[in-house]
Amino acid sequence: MTQAFGLKLQHLLAARYRDPPIPVGQDQSVLEGMAKRGSCRSYQDKPVSTDILETLCAVALASPSKSDLQQRDIILITSSKTRTDLAQLVSGQAWVADAPMIAVFCGNNRRQRLLHDWHNVAFANDHLDAFFNASVDAAIALGAFVTAAEAIGLGCCPISAIRNKAEAVSKMLNLPDHVFPVAGLAIGYPAQPTQISKRLPLGVTVHHNHYSEDGLQEAVQDYDQDRTASQPYQTQRFSAEFGVSETYGWSTDKVRQYSKPERHTFGDFVRAKGFRLD
Repeated sequence: MTQAFGLKLQHLLAARYRDPPIPVGQDQSVLEGMAKRGSCRSYQDKPVSTDILETLCAVALASPSKSDLQQRDIILITSSKTRTDLAQLVSGQAWVADAPMIAVFCGNNRRQRLLHDWHNVAFANDHLDAFFNASVDAAIALGAFVTAAEAIGLGCCPISAIRNKAEAVSKMLNLPDHVFPVAGLAIGYPAQPTQISKRLPLGVTVHHNHYSEDGLQEAVQDYDQDRTASQPYQTQRFSAEFGVSETYGWSTDKVRQYSKPERHTFGDFVRAKGFRLD
């Protein structure tokens, strides 16, 4: 049985990486579920019960938190109207409106500041790290929620585009100063199997003892070719400006994506929320 688990996990990792590790250990079922995951953007017309959602929130919030400060919150969008309004803000992603549930993961540095007010002790860390700690706390909870949800048969897809309209989302959710949206998460029962998305080779993203970029350009070129052969892009970004490329791959797509300003006002939003970013 151990060998069978290992072989399945090895097959899943090989579908994602050119240089997969060889799995070792006992029951690999949890790792298999994580290795085969893919973003779900197509859902059954079936609600996710409140009991399940609250259990998933509890599990997600059991994840690590910087110094036990617990600077994250999860807002479950149970109102269908609010979900529709949120989907309209995230223009260009119509599938968001079809998700049975949307959760918004927020960084929360407000509670820590309130504790200082209640104890009449000055808050001495009003700088960039206050924002960064809360952001990371929220991201850790988001990852834990996705892992837990997919382990019980749900499908998920993070929605980073809510930061495109951070101020409007903040007003919609009544977020006070020092509380801010990090990402949304669409949740539901998958209508079809998700696709394993290839990742950069582990030799590029996993380092030993020190950071290295040896062979990086060649590795990215090989990755582009592999991904284009098995998972070609259906459309090319900004083809009117850049033309149509016969070798359009991952690196070309990402370069074109970030050739245009994106969320350039987010810093202003964060400062308006009361954070100092120095």
